[in-house]
Amino acid sequence: VSLVGIALVGLAGKSKEAELSDEQKRQAVAEFDLKKGMLVALFSGIASAGMNFGLQSGDVLQEAAVRGGTLSKWQGIPVLVVVLLGGVVVNVVWCLQQNLKNKTLGDYTKSGAPVVSNIFFAGLAGVIWAMQFVCQKVGEPAMGDMAYIGFAIVMGSSIFFSSLVGILLGEWRGVGTRTKTLLGLGIVTLLVSFCVISYGNKLKEQASRPEVMAEKEVQKAVDAVERATRYGDFVAVS
Repeated sequence: VSLVGIALVGLAGKSKEAELSDEQKRQAVAEFDLKKGMLVALFSGIASAGMNFGLQSGDVLQEAAVRGGTLSKWQGIPVLVVVLLGGVVVNVVWCLQQNLKNKTLGDYTKSGAPVVSNIFFAGLAGVIWAMQFVCQKVGEPAMGDMAYIGFAIVMGSSIFFSSLVGILLGEWRGVGTRTKTLLGLGIVTLLVSFCVISYGNKLKEQASRPEVMAEKEVQKAVDAVERATRYGDFVAVS
């Protein structure tokens, strides 16, 4: 369901592009590079999946954190430190490489440059971005065996809320009815997917309660007796 919602939002974006003026299309085509775009998209998808594997493979760190006195809901934070450290290294190396390539290293100390505000907003963006994974790891203990879907929920939520922010900021202002319909359907579908995931988790929790498990065992015993009785009657008739 989540994938359908993402696809609909993507179609809305495609529909919006089709409504661009000729001048806007010429500007877009000037920056278009299918080969680079596909390579970046493929690499991003693989790297994103790898990040999720990293987040889900930190059981040893989480157990050590709990043994050290960390509250259960915060046990995933040490995992984030290790996983996100890799992202920090990649981003720093990439930024420095671009600075060297474009000869912009001096911009960090350029006179009159809004260095303080740049650092503030860059830091704020980083904190907001990292908080999505903090929320994921804090929520995982409550999700039990379904914790592995946390990353999918985070990604779906990113598209859901970014679409809402885009609407509030006027990004979709002036688009046609078809585009609005696709965007609306995509947002609603994503919302439904979150509800489905939540409801499924609730059903799983209910099914694992002691009284429910006991009832299932009793039903299994009754079924076994009925099968034995039917088998006995069949043998007697034979």
